Amino acid sequence: MSWPEPQQVALWLQALFEAAVARAQPERVLAAHLPEPPRGRTVVIGAGKAAAAMAQAVEAAWPRAAPLSGVVVTRYDHTPPRPADLLARIRVLEAAHPVPDEAGMVASGELLAAVRGLSADDLVLCLMSGGASSLLTLPAEGLSLADKQRINRQLLRSGAPIDEMNVVRKHLSRIKGGRLAMACAPARVLTLAISDVPGDDPAVIGSGPTVPDPSSCTEALGVIRRHAIDLPPEVLRALETGTLETPKPGAAHWARVETRIIATPWQSLEAAAERARAMGLEAHILGDGIEGESRDIGRMHAAIARSVAQRGQPFRSPCVLLSGGETTVTVRATAPGKVLGRGGRAGEFCLGLAQALGGAPGIWGLAADTDGIDGLDDNAGAWVGPDTLVRGTALGLRIDDHLDRHDAHGYFAALGDLVVTGPTFTNVNDFRAVLVLSSG
Repeated sequence: MSWPEPQQVALWLQALFEAAVARAQPERVLAAHLPEPPRGRTVVIGAGKAAAAMAQAVEAAWPRAAPLSGVVVTRYDHTPPRPADLLARIRVLEAAHPVPDEAGMVASGELLAAVRGLSADDLVLCLMSGGASSLLTLPAEGLSLADKQRINRQLLRSGAPIDEMNVVRKHLSRIKGGRLAMACAPARVLTLAISDVPGDDPAVIGSGPTVPDPSSCTEALGVIRRHAIDLPPEVLRALETGTLETPKPGAAHWARVETRIIATPWQSLEAAAERARAMGLEAHILGDGIEGESRDIGRMHAAIARSVAQRGQPFRSPCVLLSGGETTVTVRATAPGKVLGRGGRAGEFCLGLAQALGGAPGIWGLAADTDGIDGLDDNAGAWVGPDTLVRGTALGLRIDDHLDRHDAHGYFAALGDLVVTGPTFTNVNDFRAVLVLSSG
């Protein structure tokens, strides 16, 4: 059987990714969820990789004559060009992600200052999206910024799933875990959130700054001990005694607090599936909450794709397998003399996928982060084809070595197979597409 040119397949896969990202753009989904202006003031606050784009969408849709002010914080370089007809009534600040910095602390303080002194006639619009946990940085008593940075790095390298990381972050913060909503009282609070977490739980998105926290100090301690996270002794004692407990359901002000999820990973996967069907391909969504080690999830996808290609089970080819969720990369100690490489979850998935496919004909794959940034690098992800290993070997690359060093960026950059989009100004987490054209 003759296969399409690799460039053509790359364009097909890229089109599916673009459809997923387009479905979650704030300018497309936000305006329908805006309430009528209140009798009093409307104050906009927010954080996340989509915060600036969400703020612009609010400004574009909000009545010009109605009062509107506020401040949001987003990741560096994640502010889209401002349309010329907007009045810039909402200030946009930028800070570091995924490891917080001083700018994040300043921005968090400004968000809290913006909601002080409000009345019951006022409305707070809180715009939340993935990345807010790192961008909203106000350490608990006894913690310095340096402590928070060190703890964040440990969590990121531990392989802990996002919900566990956020349990810790909530209890070590003065703004997360419902505390921001309490600071807005007695004003009404409406949170509009773009979900980047499996299950779309508002208490997990951005560590739930405007959502009552169902987790406890005891659970946070469990995560810390399970993953050997180092805390200052006084903070450890504060967790043990419950001093750092977060606001729980039941407080009267929660009756004036509402959250609406305006974009989800599942909706974006559905949009990609629709695009695939328009291209004449059957599309199957494996799930939007797949978690686990990135390389292992890549191997799992390879096993399903091989079964489709060889046996026509559980689906018949040609088809595309779609999935989302948030995988993890547990950074392991390397052998003496080996240096850790560069790469994120999507790239490591692609390494595992390519290794397990072993050059199987007729199978291609793409994995990318929908925010356009895979980990700390300048690419969104990478793509894999039947010739990935052959071309890598010809360049002297050993895929096992790149997996050992978590160096997906180095491997796929050498092949010219990185997916580079720049910031997309939204975030519905990981996107994966495996195209199977061969038939058993």
